Amino acid sequence: MDAEKLRRLQAPLKDRYKERPEAALVTLEAKGRLGEGLTCSVRTAKALVAAGLHPATGGDGLSACSGDMLLEALVACAGVTLNAVATAIGVPVRSGEVRAEGDLDFRGTLGVAKDAPVGFQRIRLSFDLDTEASADELATLMRLTERYCVVYQTLRQPPEIAVKVHGSAGGTHVDAPESKSGSARGGGG
Repeated sequence: MDAEKLRRLQAPLKDRYKERPEAALVTLEAKGRLGEGLTCSVRTAKALVAAGLHPATGGDGLSACSGDMLLEALVACAGVTLNAVATAIGVPVRSGEVRAEGDLDFRGTLGVAKDAPVGFQRIRLSFDLDTEASADELATLMRLTERYCVVYQTLRQPPEIAVKVHGSAGGTHVDAPESKSGSARGGGG
């Protein structure tokens, strides 16, 4: 796809979001099923995932959206962590469902409104468990799942992210200056 085709594809969406900002607010979600042992099965768009534009930004819906994939990663990690923690502390969980929902304002990523943020503004993670655990055991299970879930902690305390670009122009190697963002854990996010 070239730039002009992309502009034509996104123009009606941008116009609609300018006229009706609420139309750009979309909730993405991912679900996972706690499985045998320490697994959590997450439904993904494809086995070999090809990421593309979300339909709210002009995509055709045939490719996986990276926002959905982020939520799927959270669901998978939280489900596996919960299973591992439950096993470690002896809280039997017969089955369960893990769900993540995230709210996005697509005006931000399309550059329609400078005041609209790019990225998720809110993410909700929930667990529906089939267990006879007490309220105290469930509280401990959740506290430890939050503490040890890598994806959850990464989202809660964003790491510093360094972006490098390497390319070649006319046979000459070119490096763009490195950019850094985020915190080095503990600074903010």
